[in-house]
Amino acid sequence: MRLDNRRESSNIEDARGQSSGGGLGNMGGNILGGLGGLGGGGGKLGCMAIIIVLLLVMCMGGGNVGSWLQGLPNITTMDQTGQETEYTPTEQEEQLAEIASKVLAGTEDVWTQRFQEIGKTYTPPTLKLYTNATRTGCGTGQASMGPFYCSADKKIYIDLSFFSSMRRSLGVDAAGDLDFAYAYVIAHEVGHAVQDQLGILGQAHQQMAQMNEKESNNMSVRIELQADYLAGVWGHFDNEQFNSIEDGDIEEAINTAEKIGDDYLQKKAQGYSVPDAFTHGTSAQREKWLKKGLNAGSNWVQEAMQTFKLPYSQL
Repeated sequence: MRLDNRRESSNIEDARGQSSGGGLGNMGGNILGGLGGLGGGGGKLGCMAIIIVLLLVMCMGGGNVGSWLQGLPNITTMDQTGQETEYTPTEQEEQLAEIASKVLAGTEDVWTQRFQEIGKTYTPPTLKLYTNATRTGCGTGQASMGPFYCSADKKIYIDLSFFSSMRRSLGVDAAGDLDFAYAYVIAHEVGHAVQDQLGILGQAHQQMAQMNEKESNNMSVRIELQADYLAGVWGHFDNEQFNSIEDGDIEEAINTAEKIGDDYLQKKAQGYSVPDAFTHGTSAQREKWLKKGLNAGSNWVQEAMQTFKLPYSQL
């Protein structure tokens, strides 16, 4: 992905190395959509967190990040004994933070224009970078949950170590280029912010509160597939504006979508899948809606709503 000479977002909150200051809170109703895991809401945390844990098991055997990033000072925090320690981001973390900042800026440019075209005003979400755990408007977020959007405080949360885990799970060596796959992760979470601002998310959550578990899971899948579609919409218009997509980038994102399908993750972890427990969609579904977004046009709003209008079997 071409990111050279791209601006960086000012909507970055860097809390890496800082203590979360508390244990796991209530992460239910408001948390949405980590890649391959957290999503939906309304009492779904258990099932969704399990999917994230499965992804992490697969991977075994993170203020404005912009111009001042190179001079980022050490962050003083406390270790488990109560002694002050210094946290110094690694070179890889700084590179990932810079990518995240530039991608977020791209989503701001794209969605500001798209909202203007439909007579609305886009309010960019803040991206909070953290290490291990952090306080959120939805409770205490933990790295094991993957990236997520919290509708209570309108922030996206990412522990950058997730990208290293993702690289291992995709079988890409350290020299491989996954910039567009990382961008897809961020754009998916921004997609939830777009849903929130369009009123889609709130309506879906209200319906989920009245549903049984299977129906609620199905609604969660609809939400997540729409976020995949919106990630594709961003990719389409970002490329149109900045010529950002390089050869292999789309394949890279599609490969990522395939590896985070509910069926793929469940089969990888336990040898079989349980469709009624799907909360994000199958590999084929996630690829399908990402591709649709990448081929989006001026009717993106109407097409996005198809994830809610189509019969579930046709998603």
